[in-house]
Amino acid sequence: MRLRILEAAKQEFSAHGLAGARVDRIAAKAGANKRMLYYHVGNKDELYLAVLEGAYDKIRSEERGLDLEHLDPPEAIRRLIEFTWTYFLRNPEFLSLLQTENLARAKHLKKSTKVKSMHSPFVEMIRTVVRRGVDSGDFQVAVDPVQLYISIAALSFFYLSNSATLSVIFGRDLLDKKAKDERLAHMAGLVLAALTGRSSELFEIAKAPKPRAAVAQTV
Repeated sequence: MRLRILEAAKQEFSAHGLAGARVDRIAAKAGANKRMLYYHVGNKDELYLAVLEGAYDKIRSEERGLDLEHLDPPEAIRRLIEFTWTYFLRNPEFLSLLQTENLARAKHLKKSTKVKSMHSPFVEMIRTVVRRGVDSGDFQVAVDPVQLYISIAALSFFYLSNSATLSVIFGRDLLDKKAKDERLAHMAGLVLAALTGRSSELFEIAKAPKPRAAVAQTV
């Protein structure tokens, strides 16, 4: 029951934000009543925080399965970029939840006792990849892993969260398959060029295999 409630709440909060979300609709979608909802999760704010924590736990869990420690450093970073991009494409509700919580100045996330502990192993995983890259001579400098991840996420997040306005402004459909493939190649090229100091990475990545067909290509 708790899982059904959280899934229904995720859809409700991502569609309507915290202010516009309605507990009655969440309960109905979950096949529960309000009393059961409060028993299993808590009030609306507690439910929203549980959804946020679940959203972060899901992406961090999938990132741990990338097996970056067994890849050459440039390929590990390339895989992280591809994963981040395709994860955002497959989970648009995650972007919506982030936007809602940022509008609230992370008011609810500050109360979480779980989120920070989720991120420490992930940051250390990136730090290890960067250090290996420096030791092998693939990377020029041991960049801050937090800054590196924020840059990777930002390159995807801004493009997708603003795709409607940007498509109108620049007169192209930024969400058609060709545009999304070009975006992934561009992002990987930029990041790898910054890490390696070799501009040729911008061109090499364009020749790399396309994302696996199993990955959804729509938002």
